[in-house]
Amino acid sequence: MSDQKIPKGKLYLIPTTLGENQPLEVLPISIKRAIENINYYIVENEKTARSAIKKISPGKSQPRLQIEVLNKYTESLTIPDFLNPCFEGHDVGILSEAGCPGIADPGAAVVKIAHEKEIQVVPLVGPSSIILAMMASGMNGQNFAFNGYLPIDAADRKKAIKKMEKTSGTLQQSQIFIETPYRNDKLLSEMLHSLSDQTLLCVATDITLSTEFIATKSVADWKKTSVDLHKRPSIFIIQA
Repeated sequence: MSDQKIPKGKLYLIPTTLGENQPLEVLPISIKRAIENINYYIVENEKTARSAIKKISPGKSQPRLQIEVLNKYTESLTIPDFLNPCFEGHDVGILSEAGCPGIADPGAAVVKIAHEKEIQVVPLVGPSSIILAMMASGMNGQNFAFNGYLPIDAADRKKAIKKMEKTSGTLQQSQIFIETPYRNDKLLSEMLHSLSDQTLLCVATDITLSTEFIATKSVADWKKTSVDLHKRPSIFIIQA
């Protein structure tokens, strides 16, 4: 009997589209190949993940898929078990809900464990709304920071906005952040009241979609602009 070890499977980080567009308009063929070769997945939502897989590879056998759900309700102690197929020689894919796994995404917890267990991590090319917004903003792409979501409390949010503006001016650093889409219009209004008129603000909305809107203006000019961001995924960037 051979005691040769089974080679470990790899952990693939698989980006998805940022909205309801055709996958191959924004995803390279390497994504389709990975989907076709992998049956073990870690996802945020099983229903939407199965739909994304079907769109990318219509001929993929859905009953063969083994899916683990990773979201805010997942017990942290169960996460290492999601990588067990790798020790049986199977590749595992982290499929983002939108955009790239591990970036503003719970998949980062799995990637950390994979490194600890010496499982090879393979990031695949795909759309990141954060990077695409930064590319299109005209702001400092040499020095920028992603701040995630701002506080929900109005007073705390105003403090966070002013702090980012001060940090941006001090460090000459672009400050990137996001908001739950149904709060976008309120956040924009609060920024226009809190930021200095000369501060630059980029609003990047519906990136890669037919309704894409990306504009960088001074706060003073934004005050003269009308835009509807309600329930539209958006990235905000400021530079003082």
